[in-house]
Amino acid sequence: MSKINVPHVYTSESVSEGHPDKICDQISDAILDACLENDPSSRVACETLTTTNLAVVAGEITTASTVDFEAVARKVIRDIGYTHHDIGFDADDAEIQIRIHQQSPDISQGVSTGIGLYDEQGAGDQGMMFGYATDETPDLMPAPVYYSHKILKELADRRKGADAENYAYLRPDSKSQVSILYEAGKPVAIESVVVSHQHSEDMERETLVSLVEDVVADVIPASLLGHKVKYYINPTGRFVVGGPHGDCGLTGRKIIVDTYGGVGSHGGGAFSGKDPSKVDRSAAYYCRYIAKNIVASGLASKCEVQVAYAIGVPFPISINVDTYGTGSVEDRALQEILSSGNIFDLRPAALIDDLGLKTPGTWSYQQTAAYGHFGRNIFPWEKTDRAEAIKQAI
Repeated sequence: MSKINVPHVYTSESVSEGHPDKICDQISDAILDACLENDPSSRVACETLTTTNLAVVAGEITTASTVDFEAVARKVIRDIGYTHHDIGFDADDAEIQIRIHQQSPDISQGVSTGIGLYDEQGAGDQGMMFGYATDETPDLMPAPVYYSHKILKELADRRKGADAENYAYLRPDSKSQVSILYEAGKPVAIESVVVSHQHSEDMERETLVSLVEDVVADVIPASLLGHKVKYYINPTGRFVVGGPHGDCGLTGRKIIVDTYGGVGSHGGGAFSGKDPSKVDRSAAYYCRYIAKNIVASGLASKCEVQVAYAIGVPFPISINVDTYGTGSVEDRALQEILSSGNIFDLRPAALIDDLGLKTPGTWSYQQTAAYGHFGRNIFPWEKTDRAEAIKQAI
């Protein structure tokens, strides 16, 4: 039974750019960016593994670009802040192993125009993808994951910003978790905040407690902080050993952090390291674009869009819209608008072109790989430029 109108507490988490899994996501996506820079038709499926002072980059890449994979990986590690050998992961002396080969010709045949059974580009794989939006935050994201990301992004900005010397005790690895009380389907109060942040040997825990409380006050609206928030800051008491020295990391292991924090549905496909011919990435972005425009139009306060594809087929085999009972029109009417293709074209080649996914300019795929793929207006799928067209179509 839906809890939309029943008081309840919902929790979501985020992990920082220095988390082992997120290091892997960023390396994989930085390699994708490097391939696309001189060859927008690059086919990339890149996975990364990290452990103590080691990164292994593997996968299938077909590109005309000349890419120094090792140099790309080292730059990502350095920019995150892993520049000290004594914390077990150092951009300058870590071992980097490269295991790359070309994409399977069988897969290429299904997604190359005019080669497979159809005359246009088909989907890069089968599967279902979801997009979600809700009016409970300014960027139309679920509040728990939205504010979890904001806490860690602010901590990272302070660690690496103009006043970095004041935060020299912070290390790159961290996690956050925000629990929010909902009433009548809307967030009304922060119940608790959990932050575990890697730190230097000499940091006093109270220093971090004070910093986190200050950050929370900066990034979360005062209206949600009206009653006593419970803070759990480094609840084990110590977090010195972290990053890949503390845990092995893998690309694609934080799919809920990457999307909506457990709200709505997830098709199961990870994003990072995949070029846009892989619809589990590109179609998920497009579904977010659609759902966000539906909510921005005022026709619903929550919306989830699902599409499904078959490999090599150049059109979705199903489309579904669910507004969780918040719509002012029938979900079927919205579904018919999507099926018509007049406002949103869900064919793989069309949606890739629509969002400019082969030629990122003011944004990069590496930027998506930390602090969420959704809810930041630097990305083209976050535009609400078709909300009025949806209203006119209705």
